[in-house]
Amino acid sequence: MVVSRRRRTQAKNPRSNLLISMADDSDSDWDTVCEECSSGKQPSKLLLCDKCDKGFHLYCLRPILVSVPKGSWFCPSCSKHQIPKSFPLVQTKIIDFFRIKRSLDSSQISSSSDSIGKKRKKTSLVMSKKKRKLLPYNPTIDPQRRLEQMASLATALRASNTEFRNKLTYVSGKAPRSANKAVLEKGGMQVLSKQGVETLALCKNMMDRGECPPLMVVFDPFEGFTVEADRVIKDWTIITEYVGDVDYLSNREDDYDGDSMMTLLHASDPLQCLVICPDKRSNIARFISGINNHTPEGRKKQNLKCVRFNINGEARVLLVANRDISKGERLYYDYNGYEHEYPTEHFV
Repeated sequence: MVVSRRRRTQAKNPRSNLLISMADDSDSDWDTVCEECSSGKQPSKLLLCDKCDKGFHLYCLRPILVSVPKGSWFCPSCSKHQIPKSFPLVQTKIIDFFRIKRSLDSSQISSSSDSIGKKRKKTSLVMSKKKRKLLPYNPTIDPQRRLEQMASLATALRASNTEFRNKLTYVSGKAPRSANKAVLEKGGMQVLSKQGVETLALCKNMMDRGECPPLMVVFDPFEGFTVEADRVIKDWTIITEYVGDVDYLSNREDDYDGDSMMTLLHASDPLQCLVICPDKRSNIARFISGINNHTPEGRKKQNLKCVRFNINGEARVLLVANRDISKGERLYYDYNGYEHEYPTEHFV
């Protein structure tokens, strides 16, 4: 529910939860105030619980809501969703959830990781002061710990009703794959080198075998689901590809629940612009947090950068480490690295 701009009246709009612009735009003399800050200011950011009718600013909630949710919304007291139930730490269930190739058992996966690590030392995928090259992530060797990492991601995906996918998906009613043409990018798009393509393919193949990135998804009462490094990650390492359903931006202009949408293609023709929508199908990228880029402290948190590449003629989005990341450090990138229009001023 949302608050009407008419004084001393309240209007519910369960279809969209949009603020209804009516007679008075004043921020004063409001009947409804935020339960957290006791202010009725910024009514466009004020939500009403559909059960108790109490008001809350989007930015006063923990975790913060970036945009007005669709449909009914319930405050923390009325919501039945507390700490998410953990996904079972059972290998067969995790294998089924992530569609891991069953040809490898735990011992084989461990051996595979060891051999990949040895091969990696012999390749030229190393940091260079003259020319930087993308590095594949280094999976955790302990198979039990990898199960725990994958279970943490499964917990977050299940709690958000999201199906696991590790590649862009094209579904009926949205943008077809033929629309994803990197050549349409306004100003051009950098082409990923052959070596970079091979490195990305290696990361994808490791994930298919159950050798996931060394990351843990944790639930924070202030930030919601967020991602932490579970081992040291080197600068310029591929963390993951940002994936989800591909759609035209024009189809999503009135989507007020699209706070995780990512630009895929910024074309000269607005009708050709594409976005990635991870609300139904996605991977760990959906849970990586954005910085508050309005403060120096927020900008200092950034340890990833979002890079769009032309890969075999199609636009793709990669999240890459932009410095060495310590074990236990949370992952952050700048949501406004390109458009400078995402509201991050209230991010923690």
